[in-house]
Amino acid sequence: MADHYYNAEDLGKFGNIGEYQKEMADKFFSYYGEVFKDGALTAKEKSLIALAVAHAVQCPYCIDAYSSDAYEKGFSEAQMMEAVHVASAIKGGAVLVHGVQMMNKVKEISM
Repeated sequence: MADHYYNAEDLGKFGNIGEYQKEMADKFFSYYGEVFKDGALTAKEKSLIALAVAHAVQCPYCIDAYSSDAYEKGFSEAQMMEAVHVASAIKGGAVLVHGVQMMNKVKEISM
């Protein structure tokens, strides 16, 4: 039994999610593959976006995968870290803007 939830080796097992529901997994992987092809954005640009989103949603498997992918696609460490900072700023801003909801509620109940 592992002493933690995250096991880096599980990333390599991602393709096995179809074991219990092949039809749904096939649909997901088909969609996933289409999303990451060149389109209005290049596959390279999408990799950097995925790296930032991986940090925002705090998925260690995604962080591992897209750190490698973005680096292999030619992004520098500085570019990758800047993308992480963008994700941090957006996530932090999202938390703070919800403070307006709290302020509205406090004003409502304090009247």
